[in-house]
Amino acid sequence: MELIRGLHNIAARHRGCVLTIGNFDGVHLGHQAVLARVREQAERLHVPAVVMIFEPQPLELFAPHRAPARLSRWQDKWQMFRHCGMDRMLLTQFNQRFANLTAEEFIDQVLVAQLGVKLLVVGDDFRFGQGRTGDFNLLQEAGKRLGFSVIDTKSYRTEDIRVSSTAIRNALASADFAAAERMLGRPFSFTGRVRHGAKRGRTISFPTANIALQRQQSPLKGVFAVTTTVAGKTYGGVANIGRKPTVNGDRELLEVHLFDFQPSNELPDLYGKALTVTPLAWLRDEHKFNSFPELEKQIQQDAEAARAYLAANATHLIKNDVTEEWT
Repeated sequence: MELIRGLHNIAARHRGCVLTIGNFDGVHLGHQAVLARVREQAERLHVPAVVMIFEPQPLELFAPHRAPARLSRWQDKWQMFRHCGMDRMLLTQFNQRFANLTAEEFIDQVLVAQLGVKLLVVGDDFRFGQGRTGDFNLLQEAGKRLGFSVIDTKSYRTEDIRVSSTAIRNALASADFAAAERMLGRPFSFTGRVRHGAKRGRTISFPTANIALQRQQSPLKGVFAVTTTVAGKTYGGVANIGRKPTVNGDRELLEVHLFDFQPSNELPDLYGKALTVTPLAWLRDEHKFNSFPELEKQIQQDAEAARAYLAANATHLIKNDVTEEWT
């Protein structure tokens, strides 16, 4: 799958496509149904299937304090789009200049002149352009005049529940990981590369892999029993998602302690490695401790609780290929 980073990188060879536009946060089953429709139409018309997303997401620019927690980074979306058979992802920088394009300018300059869209697939509540004046009806009228078709997406439901990014956030907020998995079509997880931290965990025999969440707000906060996959092997573990108030942290971070990880020649350490962390059970909220020894005692209790959960659910987790083994 080809990545086009920015409208300025659209080339003449990119003209002619079936396009869908949206945030696609989480790339859940509803999104996947839309992408399948885009792929089918692209095959019918013998043109590439293209998905356009925005970075940051629009509300993160206009009202960051009201922006919803991110389910996925753009890199996560890229992986899912590729899995869904898209040919290209157009990663569009959403800045004030782009936001100032009128609906008509977006249609004429981007959809027609640059992309040469043959067919556009969007929700019937899709709004775009300066002041959000563009809508589905405007697109249909423009399509008739400019030579492209517009069809709407349909809501995807599972168990009589409309699948949406908001519904998934609500499920995660209540630690209902099974419900989130049903709507996503896969377990919810965080993926990122391990970076260097203060290494305080080593002093209490609980070294942690630190992963920047690259989100304005995480959909999960607190301490969780998890599985972590790195270099093709999966470990049980315990993770904290938050700001580390005991040491006056100022940004959200994911810290995960892998049970029974042993350095080897193939994997001497975790720095720079890509980890996938899958939360399985909520253990407690994050809170500030009066001293580091108090924090150490609580971490020991968290690790024991996580090990107990993993042991009690080992058969179920192995059956669903979430992890291989742990002690």
